[in-house]
Amino acid sequence: MPATASGAAPAPRRGLHALTHRWPTALALALMIALFGSDSGDLNDAVAGYGEFLPLLPLLYVVISQAGNPRVTWPVLGAGVVVTLALQAQDALSPPHVLVGVALAVLLWGTVRGAPHGRVTWGIQAAGALVFGALALTGLAVDPEVGRWLVAAGWFLHGVWDFAHLLLARLRGIVSRAFAEWCAVVDVLVAVELVFLR
Repeated sequence: MPATASGAAPAPRRGLHALTHRWPTALALALMIALFGSDSGDLNDAVAGYGEFLPLLPLLYVVISQAGNPRVTWPVLGAGVVVTLALQAQDALSPPHVLVGVALAVLLWGTVRGAPHGRVTWGIQAAGALVFGALALTGLAVDPEVGRWLVAAGWFLHGVWDFAHLLLARLRGIVSRAFAEWCAVVDVLVAVELVFLR
């Protein structure tokens, strides 16, 4: 297809390029549509399910940050989801408590060992892990009607966290850009679901 007089590609090609360039957003939307369709619609289930997964989000960031290589982002996500689902399938250990405990252990390890991205960036990751872990644990401990707002706030703020990792020079390169985009969209949509769930 020839270029236009201005040298720009015709609209259909630009649209296709934009779609392929934004594949993380498209993947996040597809995932959330599937989750919305399979959801029970029960507030207690939603708060418990999303609350148990919330501590995984900052744990991923501290593990990947400590690894010092954003190429491990997607494999770490896969392993984290498998571990969280396995924890949910048993009754002996509380998934969010285990995830927060592992995050604290990784934070301690990074503080003692040193962090590949420097102490300031590590401190930012530590603050995020503590805030998101606290929102999850508190949201799960209170009445589900109140917990919904805490867990939704955690997911929404983690979406902002993801966008910060896309936009701020100090935080770029901690996780893969595609993951940060995908996670931001998923996080915001989960928060919206929790807010509007009846």
